[in-house]
Amino acid sequence: MKQEILTIIGLLLLTVSSYAQQEPIDVTDQTIKIGGLKEEELYFGFATGDKIVFNFKEADNKELKEIEIVEYPNNSKFSDYKTKFVDNKTINVSKQGVYIFRFKNSALAARICKIKIQRIPSSDDTKNFNSTVTWETKQETTYNTYTKDVIVGYDTTYVQKSKKELVKTELSEDMIMDKTERVHSINNLDYKNFKTVQVSLPQNEITTYKTKKIISWAYWIGVGKEASDAWAKNISTVKSIATGAATILGGGPLAGLAIGAVSSLAMPTLGEDVAYWFITDYYNAQLFLANESFMQFDKGKGIAAYGKNSDRTQGIFYIGLFNDNQFQGIDANIKISVIWETNYYEDKKYTEIIVTPRYEKRTFSEPIIKTFKVPVTGK
Repeated sequence: MKQEILTIIGLLLLTVSSYAQQEPIDVTDQTIKIGGLKEEELYFGFATGDKIVFNFKEADNKELKEIEIVEYPNNSKFSDYKTKFVDNKTINVSKQGVYIFRFKNSALAARICKIKIQRIPSSDDTKNFNSTVTWETKQETTYNTYTKDVIVGYDTTYVQKSKKELVKTELSEDMIMDKTERVHSINNLDYKNFKTVQVSLPQNEITTYKTKKIISWAYWIGVGKEASDAWAKNISTVKSIATGAATILGGGPLAGLAIGAVSSLAMPTLGEDVAYWFITDYYNAQLFLANESFMQFDKGKGIAAYGKNSDRTQGIFYIGLFNDNQFQGIDANIKISVIWETNYYEDKKYTEIIVTPRYEKRTFSEPIIKTFKVPVTGK
């Protein structure tokens, strides 16, 4: 037992002797300026068994808010607050690593700091250890695991449906007015030499499977036998046309004019004439009869006249007639034809294909690669 104690004592003395033989090695001896509200960090490496000897002094004997020595990455070995100096603070290094010397200045003014860091090696083997720190880039991979719905197939269904489709369109003529109006002369003591005629355009007809609408109308106004002869000539001419009005059910000269298949009609050259106005409504027709200003949308004068309109296809309007002959009354014939467009619809059956995706939940792992730099020493 006595021999064992002596052996241990001998080893301790040998260890002490070994440390005593090693001289402190300067790692850094410098003066740094730490700006107001700034922080500075120094990085140095130390070998296993080293003793770190740290000295600090503020040049103007002013306080520095905090000094800390940290074994990288976050193992604090020493810290001091409101410090003016640190004298020979010793830290044992249990394993090779990097140490951070952190200096924080909370004052507005800068601080001048004298810093001396030494290492005392544990043996000659680590005497030449390189304390310089280099930074190496490393990558760390983690995985983000998540679940989402993914399409794994499709289901197809067939649904029988129907929809209304246009199957036929017809054009037809309807002469809504063919009448002769007597308009007396200026000197007729019993009757006026002007009058109005009311025109009522038929209403459109709309049902589920049929629509009948006026798309255009045309007129003819003629005076006496001369105009009648010209009209008869127009009927004969239109019958010889192979297109246009001939394609309309019951089509005549005015039908050809209304749809643009006939550009002009035969006109008389001799005879009495009449002036006319197409007046917008009843109120303005009364103004016409009172010989006051009125609203109108067409007018003309002649032994005969014609025209067409596709803007005003519904409602009531008036035709004002005027005879400027001093002694001769006139008979004015008014013809108005409307063009109906009739659309026929039917329900058509069809099959609608409905494709519905099928989903399943699947788990996925997505790699996340983080790149960072680490301090390395001893190289």
